[in-house]
Amino acid sequence: MNTSVPQTMKAAAIGRFGGPEVLELMSLPVPRPRAGQVLIRLDAAGIGVWDPEVRAGEVELGPKRGFPQVIGNDGAGTVVALGSAVKRFKVGDRVYAFAYEGGFYAEYVAVSADDVARVPPGLSSREAGALGADGITALLGLDDTLHLKKGETVMIFGASGGIGHIAVQLAKRMGAKVLAVASKPDGVALVRRLGADAAIDGHKNDVAKAVRAFAPEGLDAALVLAGGRGLAAALKAMKKGARVAHPNGVEPEPRAPKGVRVRGYDGLPAREAFERLNRLIGRKRFHVELGRVYRLGQAASAHRQVGKHHLGKLAFEIRPS
Repeated sequence: MNTSVPQTMKAAAIGRFGGPEVLELMSLPVPRPRAGQVLIRLDAAGIGVWDPEVRAGEVELGPKRGFPQVIGNDGAGTVVALGSAVKRFKVGDRVYAFAYEGGFYAEYVAVSADDVARVPPGLSSREAGALGADGITALLGLDDTLHLKKGETVMIFGASGGIGHIAVQLAKRMGAKVLAVASKPDGVALVRRLGADAAIDGHKNDVAKAVRAFAPEGLDAALVLAGGRGLAAALKAMKKGARVAHPNGVEPEPRAPKGVRVRGYDGLPAREAFERLNRLIGRKRFHVELGRVYRLGQAASAHRQVGKHHLGKLAFEIRPS
């Protein structure tokens, strides 16, 4: 391993499953990259909405691990060491990553090179740190599951959250017309700034009425990222042959009328998916909304906020940019 890489690092880790209080700032060995892995010195890491369930032992992502355990599934930083089989990257590359194996609540993470991509131009380290998991999940919903086409109408339900606000931007770049159902007035303002053709507050407005006004002949597609008031009625306003997609784990699972296909999917990292995501982002301005940024020592506080109203995604700043 590169001699400039330290032997130990700071990490927000758990020594057992439990509430937010089990997250502690620990000194742990820096992981050594295996043959197909890269070692990343992290500048920022995302805080997933599912992370509290992983911390509590209710959800297990990736292989079974012992304690102390570092959770977190995405982040961004600089490549500082390479496994012997890695050819696509070099030391010094600025990258972001998403992997189910965890380990991102730390100063360093070792991850498969297939789960890593170069940071698109124009994105800060903070933004890139929160892009991987939610960006890939948004892309796979719109492209692989809905097969969204140019000119089609799509409703994004849960549009001001981590996945949703990215999905709004990707859908527009795919040429779709977007109705964004967001949370509260600040969420509506966000998705309008990001280019949604129409936006409403799902907590206050009549979603089905908004759908009929937006697509009088019925919606072509819907990406459902949360349950909520008005969703069932809105899905009834879809045209026959329309498609609905939702990440597995959304509750309650959306139901649509006869003639409308509903499919759940998993947001799985893959080299090809990263390449598609980067092509869609391109060199145009792209925004990753950070609801709040924490230090690693504030991990317990961050987990107490994950389930509360916020825009976009929460994140850690691990190394000031």
